[in-house]
Amino acid sequence: MLTVERQDAVAVVTFNRPEAMNALSRQLRADLRQALTELDANDAIRVIVLTGAGERAFTAGLDLKELSTDPLGMGAANATDPIENPARAVLATRKPVIGAINGVAITGGFEVALACDVLICSTNARFADTHARVGITPGWGLSQKLSRAIGPYRAKELSLTGNFLSAQQAYDWGLVNRVVEPAELMAAALKLAHEMASIEADMLVTYKAMIDEGYALALGEGLQLEHERSVAHNREVTPEMVAQRRAAVQERGRSQ
Repeated sequence: MLTVERQDAVAVVTFNRPEAMNALSRQLRADLRQALTELDANDAIRVIVLTGAGERAFTAGLDLKELSTDPLGMGAANATDPIENPARAVLATRKPVIGAINGVAITGGFEVALACDVLICSTNARFADTHARVGITPGWGLSQKLSRAIGPYRAKELSLTGNFLSAQQAYDWGLVNRVVEPAELMAAALKLAHEMASIEADMLVTYKAMIDEGYALALGEGLQLEHERSVAHNREVTPEMVAQRRAAVQERGRSQ
């Protein structure tokens, strides 16, 4: 149900149920949590790419067929444990997670996409929040994260209609970083992942946490958080380290 491939310091995690639109069954949710936990603890891995098998779906969200036969299954919609809540499994990952959105990301799948740090989409990608149409409310973060990503007015338009958002409109609204042709999706995601992976591992984790935790605060509190962590981090940086890294930055600039 889930595959993990490693390319140097980058790991590609793939939802592998294309016949079921990569729906998030209980087993797949548990597998995702285990895979991300192991990759987060693996010092050889610096960046993770999360995608879906096939071109139809990134993931269609919770496996409704499974839920129809499981009287306890609906509890997953409000689960807080990352083993049941895949959005929290992604959010709990300290390393950068790039979502390579190959097809539709619907409802719970939309929530998983929103948990990623960067989104690169195929032109086949579409997003939809069908919670209201199904008659349930989101429990994996969509009602709060979507409005912060695209603003409350656009978020209400999507969530209170259940309409689909195309890849291009998602880009125009600032939801995704870029849109590419389907055949170019993984190459684009991997290129970005390897660029990130060229940064030192501790810096990736430190800077990602600073952005995420500061964004959850009011601006003044976020600035204070930045100050405190910057002071603690930068006191460990020596002039020799700065000189070495400056030379590497200059060399990279000449090659781009």
